[in-house]
Amino acid sequence: MVRKTKEEAERTRKEIIEAARRTFHQYGVSRSTCERIAKAAGVTRGAVYWHFKDKAEIFFAMREDVFRPLIERTDALLYAERFADPLDAIEASLTEFFRVLDDCAVVREVFEIMISRCEYVDEFASVQLEVGRPALDFLDKMQRMYCKAAELGTLRPGLDPLAMAQDTWAFTSGLLNLLLGCQSGSDLGQRIPGMIATHMAVRRGERASR
Repeated sequence: MVRKTKEEAERTRKEIIEAARRTFHQYGVSRSTCERIAKAAGVTRGAVYWHFKDKAEIFFAMREDVFRPLIERTDALLYAERFADPLDAIEASLTEFFRVLDDCAVVREVFEIMISRCEYVDEFASVQLEVGRPALDFLDKMQRMYCKAAELGTLRPGLDPLAMAQDTWAFTSGLLNLLLGCQSGSDLGQRIPGMIATHMAVRRGERASR
């Protein structure tokens, strides 16, 4: 009986997170009250507060549900032993990130919420640093991979690993915003792998694997 209760509680928690995502996406975060989220989830407001202390905690739970598996997938490629050249690993990781974003409506919705449907003011003013942490982690990973490529001699001579990491960060952020802003029927998603390949090609030195 206890096990069933725990399973039901976890199911309710997931339903609240899913309802919050739909509500955030429809109304924007600032206009999405816990009452609205509770109604969308088909639970009481008390049930929402039993699982989450406030709207910010629901927001981060929603983000974590999407980010954790996405980062695991992209990191698995970034650190895969099958890539002798770190530049190949970066290319594969970036390509996978945008493939998931283009294929998965839930992932796309969460990024749309974070980028265009959330005002980081009032109760959310204090969480902006935490919201931006994944981007800073991405920059750190890129710098370490470019440093490794420089050590192996696959990064084109004269290129600074930090500058290349920042450039890839800006490139990825810009591409992300372009993709999220595209109207239905756009072929940008299909062209992204080629754009990433071009972005990486200018970084490859003579010792690069391709």
